[in-house]
Amino acid sequence: MEKEKTKDKKQTEKPQIERKENVVGTIENSDSSLEINSDFSKGQFGKTKNITNRIAHRGRVFQGRVIRKFPGRITIELDRTVYIHKYERYMVKKTRIHARLPKELNAEIGDLVKVQECRPLSKIIHFLALEIIRKKGEK
Repeated sequence: MEKEKTKDKKQTEKPQIERKENVVGTIENSDSSLEINSDFSKGQFGKTKNITNRIAHRGRVFQGRVIRKFPGRITIELDRTVYIHKYERYMVKKTRIHARLPKELNAEIGDLVKVQECRPLSKIIHFLALEIIRKKGEK
């Protein structure tokens, strides 16, 4: 008899549900009223000054000269030395990398730019421009 009474009490009690730190925001549930406090509605996202907060970057970091500029994208060219075993000499090879150019950076053709690897953003863009090291005319 006592076991049956405790089971009935557990079934009749309404559990208090609180969920915090959700992807969208904070969800609170109390007595059939649901409130969603979203940080997106407050406008806190998208106003960050640092581009690295919006796109996760990891991996290798390169420096190269901007050779082409497109809307939202740049192409940089960097030189690397490769050892040729047969001739016992070094050869300079050029590599071209496409990187996403954030609106905060104003890179022009000829600038020295620092880029870092990130997740694939499109078919050919796998890097993110972080900063302009030197402008075209500067030494």
